[in-house]
Amino acid sequence: MKMNIYEIRRFGVVAFLVISLALVAFFLYVSNNIVNDLAVQERERMQIWADATKQIADLGRDDGEASEENIDFLFSIIERNHTIPVVLTDDEGNILLHRNFDLPEPVDSLSPYLISPVNEAFLRGKLSRLRNRSNVIHIIISPDNFQYLYYDDSKLLRRLSYYPYIQLFVMLAFIFVVYYAVSSTKRAEQNKVWVGLSKETAHQLGTPISSLMAWMELLQSMGVDPDMVREMDKDVNRLSTIASRFSKIGSKPQMEVDDLNKVVAKASSYMATRISSRISLTVNLSPGELSVRLSAPLLEWVMENLIKNAVDAMEGSGSITIETGRDGQKAHVTVTDTGKGISRKNQKTVFNPGYTTKKRGWGLGLTLAKRIIEQYHSGRIFVSRSEPGVGTTFAIDLPLASAGE
Repeated sequence: MKMNIYEIRRFGVVAFLVISLALVAFFLYVSNNIVNDLAVQERERMQIWADATKQIADLGRDDGEASEENIDFLFSIIERNHTIPVVLTDDEGNILLHRNFDLPEPVDSLSPYLISPVNEAFLRGKLSRLRNRSNVIHIIISPDNFQYLYYDDSKLLRRLSYYPYIQLFVMLAFIFVVYYAVSSTKRAEQNKVWVGLSKETAHQLGTPISSLMAWMELLQSMGVDPDMVREMDKDVNRLSTIASRFSKIGSKPQMEVDDLNKVVAKASSYMATRISSRISLTVNLSPGELSVRLSAPLLEWVMENLIKNAVDAMEGSGSITIETGRDGQKAHVTVTDTGKGISRKNQKTVFNPGYTTKKRGWGLGLTLAKRIIEQYHSGRIFVSRSEPGVGTTFAIDLPLASAGE
């Protein structure tokens, strides 16, 4: 089955997201491998450090020239660690040595192995945290003498461990910015098209309507049947109303506080005489006024579009129920039909330009309705319920006007 433009776009969005997530997963995998490799290297360095510590202890128990030559080399191994924070303790938990910690108090250069109470409290806190991790190496000095080397991740390793998350954030931000820029550009272009099309349509209708009005006056003066002239006059006025609506779409309409019930009743009354007698149209209006800041011609247009869609969905017979009410600070209108319904995947797509299930439809009615409700009336229009083979309910929410308006 051939896909329409919206199904293609939906597929494209899904494909874009899948590819983006795949790239993110790949980069995270590579970054994590680098972090893990560096962690293994640091443990190997600490193992060498621990071996050097054991050798120093062994050499300290021996005498001879060989011991004096090797001890300098072993101390150089320990001294070359300038990046990995380490704490060396005995089997009773006493701190024997520490390196590469940012201590709260400076170390006395004359007594580097003397730990101040403040620094010891700091190192105890670090040691307590390190004991809960796997970064520890057991050093067997002798059968009854053990030491423990606790080490933390180096600054480089910690920075690299944050890198995948920073990378993820940057990529998601980039995707969001690109999507927002494309969407904003598309909306701006659509707005220009709507405004230009609406103004041009209103302009093109203006001249023949003016001419028809003049002909109506001429027909009256010629003694043509008044009933015939009256009906023709209704159609001309209808054309004038349509031109006015297009003119309002092309520019910011004038908004006035009016009773929503009155507008809904007028649009429903107009459509009741123009639909099949096999279709039942019921209108249940909320008691009391529903004061809403609105453009009556445009809101009537929305109601007429919803009723027409309901008629088309029922294919000649069924019932339409229109209801108004209030919910807190919002007024609402619902249009329910007993038609063929809308599948869940298309319940948002129906408002897209060009979407239609009719062979000769333009797919602009609901798009115009959405623009009128959301952009001009600061409201919301949506499919509140739909079940294939049972029917559909379209709902409109509009903010109630405050008492001072």
